[in-house]
Amino acid sequence: MSTKITTSNDVLRARSKQITLTDTGSVYANQSGSEFNIATDAKVISLPLISAENLGMEFTFRNSGADGNNIITISPDAADAVAGGVAGKDIINTKATANLGDFIKLTALSTTKWVISAGVGIWASEA
Repeated sequence: MSTKITTSNDVLRARSKQITLTDTGSVYANQSGSEFNIATDAKVISLPLISAENLGMEFTFRNSGADGNNIITISPDAADAVAGGVAGKDIINTKATANLGDFIKLTALSTTKWVISAGVGIWASEA
């Protein structure tokens, strides 16, 4: 019987890609699985339109700024809704309740629905 020794660094391969966002902008389907860290106030991040080809994509957004410093707005496409809300309405980590480490993980569950698959902190639906 032979012994197999693995010399790869599986720990590094298992990590999610970390991206720091400093400007308002969009994330793209090919960035699925990434974690976005946001330490700058008043940023709006637009999600890609969900389609049959990109079902299951996931994005994590993390408040990496000081407590009470950041308002982070995650904006779905006009055709998509977050967590059973209204299509095109945002989900917001409100500034007054924001804490370092607050995060939300969104998963494309159907061709029109993002679900919150994990999260910490207060994330409010846009009125």
